[in-house]
Amino acid sequence: MEIFSSYNVIIGISITIILSFIFNGVAKKTNVPAVLLLIVLGIILQYILKAFGVGDAINFFPMLEVLGIVGLIMIVLEAALELELKGDKLIPIVKSFSIALLGLVASTFIAAVILKALIDGMTMQSAWLYATPLSILSSAIIIPSVSGLSDLKKEFHIYESTFSDILGIMLFYFLAGRLNPAEDSGVVGFFLNLILTVVISLVVSYAIILIFQKIKSQVKLFLLIAVLLLLYALGKKMHLSSLIIILIFGLVIANMKLFFRGKLREYLDLEKAKSIYHELHVITAETAFVVRTLFFVIFGITIVLSSLLSLKVTLISILILISIYVIRFGLLRLFMGKDISPQLYIAPRGLITVLLFYAIPAEATIEGFEPGILLFVIIGTSLIMTGGMIKDKRNSIEEVAQTESEEEGEEIEYFMENITDLNEIEGINPSAEEQEGQ
Repeated sequence: MEIFSSYNVIIGISITIILSFIFNGVAKKTNVPAVLLLIVLGIILQYILKAFGVGDAINFFPMLEVLGIVGLIMIVLEAALELELKGDKLIPIVKSFSIALLGLVASTFIAAVILKALIDGMTMQSAWLYATPLSILSSAIIIPSVSGLSDLKKEFHIYESTFSDILGIMLFYFLAGRLNPAEDSGVVGFFLNLILTVVISLVVSYAIILIFQKIKSQVKLFLLIAVLLLLYALGKKMHLSSLIIILIFGLVIANMKLFFRGKLREYLDLEKAKSIYHELHVITAETAFVVRTLFFVIFGITIVLSSLLSLKVTLISILILISIYVIRFGLLRLFMGKDISPQLYIAPRGLITVLLFYAIPAEATIEGFEPGILLFVIIGTSLIMTGGMIKDKRNSIEEVAQTESEEEGEEIEYFMENITDLNEIEGINPSAEEQEGQ
């Protein structure tokens, strides 16, 4: 029987998506990231394929790259649709942006120093390029994992992980561009490119909303997603920061009242535009779920577990993990004060880390770099996040129980005082003075 027959592939993908849905339920109850379970599923499938003798015959990397790009777009769009731009949100946004930016730069620098010192043949330029993916937070893991936190903490993580994704990708391609003198426009050229991208993004976002609100066909949301994918790909061909196009479109459609003011307000059909927003929100979340599922399962299939057995890989990975959380602790204490749990532990690496690793240009590739470092950091940060969230959940339950116990004690004390007063009034329990008189 041909293992990759059409029906077998359909059965395999269907079972994978069903299991991913179950993993999400398990993740909510146990705080174990569903991504880890998907990677484990991929590793199991890897051995199943090897048992059938087809494991090494298939090149999964092209599929991994395409799924990674589509997943990245959907995840950033999903996150942008959640962001409300209001006056009272300015301080949380600035704090989140500052922590994401400083954390990215500091973590990349320290990781680059570690890689250069411990890997033969690693130059500082290549070290920065390898270190950047290891320093980017994974919104693909964070956003589904923080739904049970308070609104303020959940909002912080959505902002921070989204900014980290975008800033990290911009830094990576800026560093990659510097390897090719023909594409290197320098720092000034980079910021001019950024400004141009923002302007184009705003114009395109307004145009898409105004055009799509007039389309009467029921089949238009996947058309809209196709347009966004096309814009992203064209932006990449033109060396623009394409992810900003997706982010700004999401922000514009999620905050239409803010962006459509004055005369522009007259051209906006708010009810139709809101309908597009709500439907797009559902489709984006569903698509991101499917793409994220397939990406991490295929990543699990491609993992070489033997690379984790190297002492050098373990040493480098542990040093990078320590640097990540020391830097994060300092930044959170500086910007957030003492209440930094479980924020301190929520710093997983994931989809973008893998995607950018495979996008490192050939001229910057270092043979001595073990992919096991990538896997070790992804698994390590995910397990630390799991432990931190379980600990925080346990502490929250204990605090609630203690508060309820204190309230019950106060209620009993108040009740007893009232009973005593009532008895004295009715003469059932005579006062001490009456007892002396008797």
